[in-house]
Amino acid sequence: MNYNFDEIIDRRNTGAIKIERCKALYGSEDVLPLWVADMDFRTPDFIFEAIRERCEHPILGYSMPPKEFYPSLMNWISDHHQWEVKRSWIGFLPGIVPGLAFAVQSLTVPGDAVIVQPPVYYPFFHVVKNNNRELINNPLKLVNGKYEMDFEDLERKITPNTKLFILCNPHNPGGRVWPEETLKQLADICAKHNIIVVSDEIHADMVLDGHKHVPFAAVSESAARISLTFMAPSKTFNMPGLISSSYIIPNDVLRHKFVDFLEASELIGGNIFAYAATVAAYEKGEEWRKQMLDYVQGNIDYVVDFLKTNIPQIKPMYPEASFLVWLNCKELGMETDELFDFFARKAGLGLNKGTTFGPGGEYHLRLNVACSRLILKQAMEQLAKAVKERV
Repeated sequence: MNYNFDEIIDRRNTGAIKIERCKALYGSEDVLPLWVADMDFRTPDFIFEAIRERCEHPILGYSMPPKEFYPSLMNWISDHHQWEVKRSWIGFLPGIVPGLAFAVQSLTVPGDAVIVQPPVYYPFFHVVKNNNRELINNPLKLVNGKYEMDFEDLERKITPNTKLFILCNPHNPGGRVWPEETLKQLADICAKHNIIVVSDEIHADMVLDGHKHVPFAAVSESAARISLTFMAPSKTFNMPGLISSSYIIPNDVLRHKFVDFLEASELIGGNIFAYAATVAAYEKGEEWRKQMLDYVQGNIDYVVDFLKTNIPQIKPMYPEASFLVWLNCKELGMETDELFDFFARKAGLGLNKGTTFGPGGEYHLRLNVACSRLILKQAMEQLAKAVKERV
């Protein structure tokens, strides 16, 4: 089956965050909203079919995950990531960002230090600060156009008070697929200092051609012993509104602490539609995933080529995973706030401001390219026109 990713779908009046918040963020409802990290592609039919099939039953009562739920997840991880996970390690999680907060709450106490690697997905900062933990930044280094981890800085900043490390694997917003050797080195350092690693791997199934996702917990026994891994089909199959994620925790002690917290907080269960959609995604979604990634790859190539030819002042970081492109706009000669305003008011584009991703985000904006290429072409042409008129 050939899927149509050129289709333009009107998301107005559906409660879509990327549209409903445009007026507040950008001062206009008319900007092209290329910021929130969901896709404007039609959620695949097999997801809707699974939901419709469940709706044929006349009762939507309290429900357990279907018997296929965990085997489908385990098989998917084995097939795609060559990681053999045991059924006892995994469970349902009502979203990855909530999972990060649950990990902070269950495995640390107020005042403990938690390390993150900016520039990084901004909820990482929120789950630390909002829970009265100390935030420690271990900034990434830019080496030959790619982010690398700064292990010397990491070692300097670790203290006896450091209890947790939140890893973005693959990285958002830079799209970096962390090499196995990098993850092994991180695991060795954290294991030496008894630091627990929480690995957000929501983009694991969106790795682009020529790259391979490596689950953090799979790189060594040390990594498995100190880690919690969070995965979800939500980004890959454009179903984030269903709030369906999973935790994978090989260490019995860590898992019991985490699960005890979920049970005490009555956070252990999901909903019928999340269960059904997840099974459908993992059992029927491979062909759709491949075609979607091919289209996303084409969109990334289009943006990179367009900027190189028409707006060379903007330097995109070529992503190795996902549909997000990190734009270095320093050569446009504007500070970050001015850049954000220029893109919105002059180019009519709603992008993420780089400084929300922490230190290293200055002069940057994050662009979501998971949309029809016609929309993306319109966005690039609007941007080129605005830059030309500014000169």
